[in-house]
Amino acid sequence: MKRDRINFPPGFWTGIQQIGISPCDVAGKAQLPLTIITEPATVTSAQYFRIWEAYSELVGDIAIGIIKLVTIFETTHYPPTVLATYHARNYRDALKRMARYKQMCPPESMRITEEGEQCTIELEWMDSEQPEHPVLVGTTLAFLLELGRRGTGQCLTAQSVEFAHMLSDEQVKTLEAYFGCPIRTGAAGNRLTLHRRDLERPFTTYNKELLEILTPILDRTLDEQTSRSIPEMVKWILKRSLSGGHLDIRAVASELGMSDRTLQRRLTDEGTTFKQLLTQARHEQAREYLADPKLDIKEVAFLIGYEDQNSFYRAFRLWEDDTPSNWRSEYFRVNPTS
Repeated sequence: MKRDRINFPPGFWTGIQQIGISPCDVAGKAQLPLTIITEPATVTSAQYFRIWEAYSELVGDIAIGIIKLVTIFETTHYPPTVLATYHARNYRDALKRMARYKQMCPPESMRITEEGEQCTIELEWMDSEQPEHPVLVGTTLAFLLELGRRGTGQCLTAQSVEFAHMLSDEQVKTLEAYFGCPIRTGAAGNRLTLHRRDLERPFTTYNKELLEILTPILDRTLDEQTSRSIPEMVKWILKRSLSGGHLDIRAVASELGMSDRTLQRRLTDEGTTFKQLLTQARHEQAREYLADPKLDIKEVAFLIGYEDQNSFYRAFRLWEDDTPSNWRSEYFRVNPTS
């Protein structure tokens, strides 16, 4: 359901501890409870970016922070979505799996393009209003190359790397040494360009049996998470909250892990509005409650968020061109066993 919430990998805390950064300091600076370190947790986009911002501030040097975290992160701490890429057949298979399963752990997605002798991977951010941090961008791009290196057992190099952020000359030099290619900063986007020939390289870590177990589970989970559109998810949340008074877009957006402006934009893209979805949610729930003979009409009005019965009557007439009591009588006439 909460596809816009982020499963934060517990291995992150182990990784930063290995490079001398205190997980408690990061959690504290990000204004998050310390339980996030010891217990599996999902965080909102805003909390996710705050964690990376805190790590960036504590590590000091962005380039060193990127390289150290990527290279020290042990494969035993990979979550299942990443484990499935590490044990893929070859580098191309690994990247395709990564792009697919990344849909389960926003906030960024990957767009892979193969053309000529190049394979370009561009990062796209779900919530454009949340400023992604250079250390997060760099870690994500570096990890994609690190995945190829670990899988093939060879020190692969990239063809080029582009950062939307500006970095110092020293940071660029450090990152160029890691990626083995020129780094361009202040670019239009964040991209990693690989040598296409490297995609054919087989993974020495290929594990057919493990993939046969993991793939159906991950695919089923992904299908469940992506089967609902944003409008459907908004209506689901609204129906749950109608009687509680939490019907503003900001509360719903927060539960989905995005800003209210981002949610408004997404609903516009889907050809609807928050107000329309609220009306639909109330209408659908009204019909469902009226079909329950144990609920009187006053209770139905309250359950769908109306403080007085008259407001509910007026709304229902607009929806059904009938009164709630007449609609209920007709319903039970047609469905006598309900």
